Amino acid sequence: MVEFTFLALLLMVPLVYFVITVAQIQGGSFAVVGAADQAAKVYVAQPDAGSAQAAAEQAVALALADFGHQGDRATLSTLCSPADCQAAGSTVTVTVSLSVPLPFMPFAEGLSATEVQASSTQLVGRYR
Repeated sequence: MVEFTFLALLLMVPLVYFVITVAQIQGGSFAVVGAADQAAKVYVAQPDAGSAQAAAEQAVALALADFGHQGDRATLSTLCSPADCQAAGSTVTVTVSLSVPLPFMPFAEGLSATEVQASSTQLVGRYR
């Protein structure tokens, strides 16, 4: 009985931790996809570049918070083609990267399970 309990704990604890880590990574993947999509949609709806960048950053922070991730672990980058992001017909690509932390490791601030990334592209419409 003692051997069974010892082996069960020895094998089950790492397995449960692995499952929780994979779930955390999957949740991070869903979070960046939603954040990139919403940020791109919000970006093209704004009248100028300054308010567009601020609105996109706020959308990313909100989308990540919905999935339980901190906004300070994410980076946002925008790429416009052509260079004028607010011109009708131009495309705006928003890329969001998130460093997914290891679960139950508050003392290991620099460690992360992985970094997930997603991009979304929106076309700036003629009429807003």
